[in-house]
Amino acid sequence: MTGAADPAAPEAHLLIVDDDERIRGLLQKFLIRHGFIVTAARDAAHARRLLKGLAFDLIVLDVMMPGEDGLSLTRSLRASLGVPILLLTARGETDERIAGLEAGADDYLAKPFEPKELLLRIHAILRRAPARPEPLRDGPRVLHLGALRYDIARGELWQGETPVRLTATEAALMRIFAARPREPVSREVLTEDLGRDRGALAAEAPQDRAVDVQITRLRRKIEADPKAPRYLQTVRGAGYMLVPD
Repeated sequence: MTGAADPAAPEAHLLIVDDDERIRGLLQKFLIRHGFIVTAARDAAHARRLLKGLAFDLIVLDVMMPGEDGLSLTRSLRASLGVPILLLTARGETDERIAGLEAGADDYLAKPFEPKELLLRIHAILRRAPARPEPLRDGPRVLHLGALRYDIARGELWQGETPVRLTATEAALMRIFAARPREPVSREVLTEDLGRDRGALAAEAPQDRAVDVQITRLRRKIEADPKAPRYLQTVRGAGYMLVPD
């Protein structure tokens, strides 16, 4: 899977759910190169945990997985979420495609497929998808961090009229913290929610330190004094907590 990044691609946040580690990793790298923010999950249970703390613009979901399969997960998610779902399966028969669409999927792609076709289908779904639905629970739409403001629905950080550029991991961290402001989030939960199996954190530091490295980088963008953080605080023995104004 090769190709240069697509400068016109929106920074949509995609969730890849596939039990095959190799396929999961290849898809993640390919889609990141084309301008997407990508989080990966190894199975339905992992995906559910990620969906509790992160908002996604589209889910790319493998049908044939151990435990809860993709069709079951799709039906379950449709009861509460409007996020578009693209199903991937090794079975491309008409009955299988119909079953996927009846479960609530927006599109269906049979394996093996050309990466370019997957990319075109993702763009097509995102073009016709409505704006990301509002969070199910009540809460603020914008968090204020001094001179900065974070738009929860859009996942964007702004300083006045100027957007603050976030890396994929920083954007994912902000979504996690914004979903539970003033609540401590442990390193373990952050690692899990970021989909660390070859995911956003990468192997740039030992596992128990990788989150700390990313927190330090995020603080440099949201804190006046990153060494004395006001908004992204360390909670001794509990992890980290976002404390907006």
